[in-house]
Amino acid sequence: MTDARLDEARARLLTISDMPGLVAALRETARSIAESDGIAVVLRDGDFCHYVAEDAIRPLWRGRRFRLEACISGWVMLNRQMAVIHDIEADTRLPVAAYQSASMRSLVMMPIGSPEPSAALGAYWSAWVELDDGTIGRLQALADMATETMVRLQAADYAVVPREPALSA
Repeated sequence: MTDARLDEARARLLTISDMPGLVAALRETARSIAESDGIAVVLRDGDFCHYVAEDAIRPLWRGRRFRLEACISGWVMLNRQMAVIHDIEADTRLPVAAYQSASMRSLVMMPIGSPEPSAALGAYWSAWVELDDGTIGRLQALADMATETMVRLQAADYAVVPREPALSA
């Protein structure tokens, strides 16, 4: 069964021509697709995670940077796998202090990028939620589409880089 929200996101992502466009598309579509209380788009910046965009019931961390090892978005990028967390207070991968003031109880964080993830998409709920396969599947599908877009953008950037002329023998 197809989801109209994912179909709309796919169509939009096919038109994206730069990273700011990708970030904006994720910010504007992910919360509805996840049916969550908030989302965050995170980009890798060297050894840091940079929270570049969000759509949430109240401000979270937009504009802030955290060490990769100090946040769940860094964990998903470093481990190349999603994190599904029903209770943030019970998960040792999360810095509890950072989440205490955020009114969050459950989250899903998806890595974006291939072969090495260089971004992440997080969805948050203010109540403890048993995250079902449908919700996780929709977020995974959106992250996969974002990865395809990112790979396409990187290939386009590579194609326009001037190359040294070949040496003739």
